[in-house]
Amino acid sequence: MMKGNKKELTQQQKKELLEVVKQRFNKNMNRHKNIEWMSVEVRLDANIEKLWSLNEMERTGGEPDVVGYDANTGNYIFYDCSEESPKGRRSCCYDRDGLDARKEFKPENNAIDMATNMGIELLTETQYRELQKLGHFDSKTSSWIKTPSNIRKLGGALFADYRYGNVFVYHNSAPSYYAARGFRGWLMV
Repeated sequence: MMKGNKKELTQQQKKELLEVVKQRFNKNMNRHKNIEWMSVEVRLDANIEKLWSLNEMERTGGEPDVVGYDANTGNYIFYDCSEESPKGRRSCCYDRDGLDARKEFKPENNAIDMATNMGIELLTETQYRELQKLGHFDSKTSSWIKTPSNIRKLGGALFADYRYGNVFVYHNSAPSYYAARGFRGWLMV
């Protein structure tokens, strides 16, 4: 929900979101050793727009959770930790140029614009591999990941998944889309 031009949650939405994220945090302590929930909650309370972005991650099926802390900035790092690529973000091209290049059967959206509108960024290959150390994600789906500009300039885009006990990073043309491919994002709060 947006209040005017501000990306802000109602008090009830905020309360519900914090409860869901807190339960996930407590259930998955292996993802954030030596981090206390109270410190995370204080940081979230002080960052209303980031809280809105976190809610967008949750609303679209990302199941965001804390996966780290940046001591230089004092920010907590959230990744989408849903078992499979978030359901509310599938069947999309990689970016706007990819979407515009499709002549027919265009999907509704693209990963880069969706992430930008949500206030998050796509995971990089390095971040995706870090996520896979915390569990096994995308064993039936795949997720677009941030593509280096030299690959994107040539028309390609990268996606990744977890199969056969390994993380695989692949390429596809940016206009392609599949029902089982979405994207995972991250947020610093």
